Amino acid sequence: MRKSEAIYKVLGDNANKEALDWLKERTNKLEISKSARDLFMTYSLLASKFDKKQKVNYTETTNETSSYFKSHGADILQMSRIYLLTKVLEVNPEFYTREVAKIIEVADTTELETFLRYLTILPQSESFKSSAVEALRTNISIIFDAITLNNPYPALFFNDQQWNQMYLKAAFMERDLGMIESVEERANADLARIISDYAHERWAASRTIDPMFWRPVSKFLDDTLLSDMKQLLTSENPIENKAGALCCYFSEDDSASALLEQHTELKQQIASNKITWNTLKN
Repeated sequence: MRKSEAIYKVLGDNANKEALDWLKERTNKLEISKSARDLFMTYSLLASKFDKKQKVNYTETTNETSSYFKSHGADILQMSRIYLLTKVLEVNPEFYTREVAKIIEVADTTELETFLRYLTILPQSESFKSSAVEALRTNISIIFDAITLNNPYPALFFNDQQWNQMYLKAAFMERDLGMIESVEERANADLARIISDYAHERWAASRTIDPMFWRPVSKFLDDTLLSDMKQLLTSENPIENKAGALCCYFSEDDSASALLEQHTELKQQIASNKITWNTLKN
């Protein structure tokens, strides 16, 4: 099943028939005759046809696309926008990739949030990486969150520099770091060094750090980071103790293992899965 078909099925179960018939007619026209003007016009009219306040009922979530929409709480308008972009990219990527990029360039905040949050659904989604990377520069939290949190796109397509920029800014903006996907898989030595440097700056200014921030450092524990682990393990904050223990436990460094041996209770709790990164703050 094409992604556009999966989206249209959810729309069909929820939107009114008049809006669906209009959308079908418009997309059929766009499929037959390439037209940037008609694409922009159709996109601009979606908000008048699909009510974002309408409750969405998912009668079936057996496919990845509908499951992704459900897990992110997509509304009818968001789905209609992603459906339109997905449909035209499926039928003629050579022509419509450029036109979809133009739509994103002039998108308002709500439209851009939708595009970024559901970017991974679009065909040839890597073609729009520049828009995703550009979103990292914003200080508008809903835009930054859309690409950063609960989104597989950065882990799939960002290079290490872009990933590290995203992770550090998420910490700086005090976002929920536990909602960033594939943190261990995208961990790298440069990020571990950046995390340590940033932590030292915060400590020097007597400021706190989200203990989740340390999650990517396990495989890169050099002397400096081992000193950081000692500070975490001896902190008065029990959550920092857990974070330090987790980093040492999943490290392959003998010194980290030896350090953790001094905190046997924490080690035992991690071994029995009573302490994990997912339950760190519980």
